This record gives sequence, structure tokens and C-alpha cells, in this order.
Amino acid sequence: MRLGSGLLAFAATMLLPAVAVARDAAPRNDLPQPYETTRDWGTLPAGMKWAAVTAVESAPGGVIYVIHRCFENSCIDRPEPPILKFDAQGRLLKAFGQGLFRFPHGATVDPQGNLWVTDLGSVFLAERGSGDNGGKIVKFDPDGKVLMTLGHDALGSATDFLDQPNDVVVTRKGDFFVSESHSPGGKNNRVLKFSKDGKFIGQWGRKGSGPGEFSEPHSLALDSRGRLFVADRENNRIQIFSPDGKFLAQWHQFGRPSGIYIDGKDRLYVADSESSPVEGRNQDARIRRGIRIGSARTGRVDAFIEDAEAAEPRHSGAEGVGVDDQGNVYGAVVGRRMLERHVKRPKP
Repeated sequence: MRLGSGLLAFAATMLLPAVAVARDAAPRNDLPQPYETTRDWGTLPAGMKWAAVTAVESAPGGVIYVIHRCFENSCIDRPEPPILKFDAQGRLLKAFGQGLFRFPHGATVDPQGNLWVTDLGSVFLAERGSGDNGGKIVKFDPDGKVLMTLGHDALGSATDFLDQPNDVVVTRKGDFFVSESHSPGGKNNRVLKFSKDGKFIGQWGRKGSGPGEFSEPHSLALDSRGRLFVADRENNRIQIFSPDGKFLAQWHQFGRPSGIYIDGKDRLYVADSESSPVEGRNQDARIRRGIRIGSARTGRVDAFIEDAEAAEPRHSGAEGVGVDDQGNVYGAVVGRRMLERHVKRPKP
């Protein structure tokens, strides 16, 4: 897909940041932890173990979708289903998606209850010079039927190619945003906007640390006002944009964000799976890993679910985060290959 002059002008205007910056502060490690944790929640298909769990999303009717990477950390040539659909009690309702993904990554449930899942492609194989990278997004109905596929299993920077699509989020009107790229090797570091039928609308961003620039935009979420929250992971911040891409704020107080979830009351849940100096990608050794919880309206953080292995040299915490209708918090753990469920303790 080629960009016309009007779209080029639209993309260029979205690169111009606003000067206003909302409340911003250093992350805290001493916040209340009002949750009890269960690990390896959910009944898996017979004979199957959790692989790297990368995303968890709630859906109407108490449904929980969990995306994992088939076997250990890849779905390439694997027969296991990467998408598992559970009820609120953890009983398996359906498993699907076999053969459609190489490296499933982000996910979202749209206002109609459809599931969207991103595929980074063979990102780590490409880094070793083995095959194309590419990436795509697959939209499913609640029964697992494919409704739309966007992207290719090949590398590209044009708008009909996706280079390591980390995440996708859908507006109430059906338009959707996609963030690229993953590290190492991500080239685009941008956010793209598409219409509900997959037509390109505009894009913004490039590699960097300034307002409207990204270094591994790892996750996306929308608040009740339609503002787009971007987990700018390697810059240790969340960036917030208007629906048309105008920069509004940057927040550091939620830590190094791998996953973002915003519920219907604008409670903001942010999973930090990487803080500590482990990989030389701008980690902050003072920040403890875990899930920080606060307000998407004010930026205030008031709770912290610390990672069970927060002092482990290699990152091991939840990358993806989701919340069900009862307020239970789910952590999708890549390193330790498990799904965590955090239930609020009764008030004394």
C-alpha cells in the first residue's frame, strides 16, 4: 500500500508533539499488595504444558483467552494450539489457532467480543539469519473462526507489511491501532492506525526517546476517553496520545512497561517484566519487577503486585496483563512459562 500526499501530511502532523506533560514520577516499590496469587491457573488440554505465556484477555460472559507459544517459546512446526479459551473457573472451553502463528505476542478483545492476536513472525530466527521475519494480525470470532488477517510472513516497512507487530487495540468504532517493533532488530518503532476493514489511515513514530518516538512499543491500551496508552518499554515509560496521534503525556511511575490493561473504570494495570540491569537495554536496577496498579485518569499508582522472582538476574515476571469482570488480575509469564491469577484479599 502506498501513501498518498494527504496521508503523508496526516502522518507528518502526528509527529509534532504537544508540549504539555501530565503527572510523572519515579516508580515506587513500597506500595500496598492487596492480592493473593495462584500460579498455573487454568486446566490445560491433556498432555500439554504451558509454553511461554504472552497475553491474557477477558471477554464477555466471564471468558478468559490465554495466548502462549505452543512449546517452550515458539509455535514454528508445533501442533499445540496457541489460543486457549477458559471460563471464569479455569475450565477449558476451546483451543484453536494451530498452524497460524510462529511467535504469537499481543492480543485484544474488541467491543464485539472478537479476539485479535499478533504474530511477530520468526523474529529470533531472522536475527540469526534464518528466514524472513515479517508478522501479521489475525482476528477471530468467539468460536475461533478467522475473520481477517493483516500482514505477511515477510519483512517490510510499507503499510501493507508489518515488522514485528507487538500489539493491537480496537476502538469502539472499530478502527484499530498496531504497534511495531520488537527488540532486538526492530526497524520501524511506530504506531499505525487502520479502519475497521483494515485500510491504512495513518502512522507516527520512529526510533528514539523524545515525545512521540519509541524504542520497542510493546503494548497498547485505550482509556474511556479514547486516549491511546503505549508501553514504550526500552524508554521505561508510558506515552499517551490522542486518537489522532497527538502526544499528550509520558509517565514513568508505572515502571518499565511490558503489558498494559485499562478496565472500564479507568484503572490502569502495568506489567513490568524486565526492570534490573540484565540485558543492557536501559533497565533501571532500582525498580522492582511486578504489576503496578493505579489510575489512567490521574497517573497515581496505589498498588503493586511484586514479581515472585523480582531479584532474579534474568527477567521472569509477567509480560502480559489482563483483568476480568470480578477484578481478578492475570499475569502472562514468558520466562517461567505460567499463567498467574491474583485475587483481591477481603478487606479486614
